[in-house]
Amino acid sequence: MFKILAKINKLLLPSFTKQGLDISKAKKWQMAIIGYRAYVTKRAVK
Repeated sequence: MFKILAKINKLLLPSFTKQGLDISKAKKWQMAIIGYRAYVTKRAVK
């Protein structure tokens, strides 16, 4: 299930690393998206 969710996230959610976002200057909603994507990716790899 997490592999499918990770693919959907890749299509729909923005990639902040490609945009060159500095994490120390990220807004709270950007940090929430980063954390969510990291959680889903970690679970998909297991």
